[in-house]
Amino acid sequence: MPVPPAAPAADPLAWLASAEGVPSAFASARDGIDVMLRDRGLRRTSPETTAESLLRGAHASAVLAGSGSTLAEVRDGEGDAAAGDAVRVATELLGLAPTLRTAPLQALARLHTLAATASQPADRRGRPRDGDGARRLRGVADLLTTPTSAPALLVAAVVHAELATAACFGSHDGLVARAVERLVAVARGVDEKSLVVPEAGHLALRAEYESNLRGYAEGGRAGVHAWALYAAEAWVAGAEASPLRREAL
Repeated sequence: MPVPPAAPAADPLAWLASAEGVPSAFASARDGIDVMLRDRGLRRTSPETTAESLLRGAHASAVLAGSGSTLAEVRDGEGDAAAGDAVRVATELLGLAPTLRTAPLQALARLHTLAATASQPADRRGRPRDGDGARRLRGVADLLTTPTSAPALLVAAVVHAELATAACFGSHDGLVARAVERLVAVARGVDEKSLVVPEAGHLALRAEYESNLRGYAEGGRAGVHAWALYAAEAWVAGAEASPLRREAL
């Protein structure tokens, strides 16, 4: 007797993707990114432009993690410990896009290992803090592998918030969360050359970023909805921070 096919997994983001204001906010953010990439000469961009975007993102993420280093100091290799952690992540980030698509837990572990190299013992790098952390990481992996109607930028935003608020690793969770948000946009074809700087978008909106993360963690569906609307705005700010945009000014 043939074995019936397994029922398809439910779309965990279907409700959010259709929540009030979310479809239009993310359609507008995606349109703005597409226009920026096209109008600023995507085909002419160089690896140096991508490297500059990653550097700006590392600096912004480090500041959000408590770094006091300036962008110039980070560029010169003179940043503080938090900046060094963020730069290590940025250096290998794009090479993890294929792994994120096929083995997301492996990609997440590698990002934490990179971030924590200078401050955590080897047996803690890339490992969840406890059983609950492991469970939450599996939930993130499910979000990244389950088919969804949600746009890629929304998936990236939700994964970011899950990692940042669950503190799955117990250290460097914010750095990992912001790196994964950028990486989802790369892996899902929104910004394959990684020219948008979402980390800088969050830094430009720091008060809203931090308050909406708290709302995501504590506010139930309303808090998740508010985070999604905020995240669309942050993606727009991240596009404004692209080196493509700045080169054209």
